[in-house]
Amino acid sequence: MDTAIIIGSDHAGFELKEKLRTYLSSKGYAVEDAGTFSEASVNYVEYGKKVAAAVSAGRFAKGILLCGSGLGMSMVANRYAGVRAALCSDLFSATMSRRHNDANILVLGGRIIGEVLAFALVDTFLETQFEGGRHLDRIRSMD
Repeated sequence: MDTAIIIGSDHAGFELKEKLRTYLSSKGYAVEDAGTFSEASVNYVEYGKKVAAAVSAGRFAKGILLCGSGLGMSMVANRYAGVRAALCSDLFSATMSRRHNDANILVLGGRIIGEVLAFALVDTFLETQFEGGRHLDRIRSMD
């Protein structure tokens, strides 16, 4: 298990990000918080870029991003080379994003899901292994 993860959010995802940061720390993860650090209105793009750039550069194997719907953060993150950000709001999607797509950033909608589901999605995302094989060939064809 890679025990370092980077997490970031905008104001709409701040409350859930804080809960996830505490949850991940309690599970033994070293969590780098890329911000934001309050519920004051911010531009989500800034925080999406911080997390996606860190994953793209290989500083972190995995990251988590949150905004109100998760849509904006997904769009920002997927512009970075080597980033495969998956917006998930159900366990099947979180599982398959890892098994078949080797997603490296989990994106969550802070105004859409609650903390219990968020914890389950994070656990699923971080614990599910990539299957490789034919899926690796498909990922390589994206790049």
